[in-house]
Amino acid sequence: MERSLKQFEADRLDAARVAAKLILASGTTSPRVGGVGECTIHTFEDSCDIEDICQEMERMADLKENWSFFKRDAAILRDADILMIATSLRCVADPADINCNMCGKLVCEYLKEEEKLPPENDIAFRGPLCIFRANNIAYAIDGMISQARNLGIDYGVYWSSGAAAMRMRLLPKNTGFALGLGLSVTEKSPFRDIPLDYADINQRTMNDRIIQRLWPQFRSIYS
Repeated sequence: MERSLKQFEADRLDAARVAAKLILASGTTSPRVGGVGECTIHTFEDSCDIEDICQEMERMADLKENWSFFKRDAAILRDADILMIATSLRCVADPADINCNMCGKLVCEYLKEEEKLPPENDIAFRGPLCIFRANNIAYAIDGMISQARNLGIDYGVYWSSGAAAMRMRLLPKNTGFALGLGLSVTEKSPFRDIPLDYADINQRTMNDRIIQRLWPQFRSIYS
């Protein structure tokens, strides 16, 4: 019985890894405006790597009141099997040169000359960004989500994890914007039906508060 359960857990994780490769392929081949390569997709499979990003998200949550939900996102992503992060590489320094005015500037040359936001702790993405370029990340994420649905993989999109990965310098240096996609192969999706206080009340915290605290007492009583 124990061996069968361990085999199921190993097969479940293998399924998540195989699915992640197919999802990466779908996100990579999704359409790009102009047909120019400007998005990359990075996969984090090791639970320790995911934990590092989650801890950075929790640190960022304390920097700004509007980022308090980062702690909830971190608690959710700890339950993910895979974390994938899609980047937008050209939206900072290489506008599309089509003068679309989506960024608020009359022409693209004005955006090139615009001073970027300072590298302060309470700034996630140092814009202004070329919105026309940044929108390409939506095509990548849409392709990834579509493939996840086709494969029957649970997923959730979190910009907080993209911001944390950028701050940790885990992504290419030209990244101006990034979005994270959590993947899970479990019977209950960890990305749905989540209470607002999930950062404080979740399976891990309940285990720590109840089982880990009470078990020494039970062990002493029944020993």
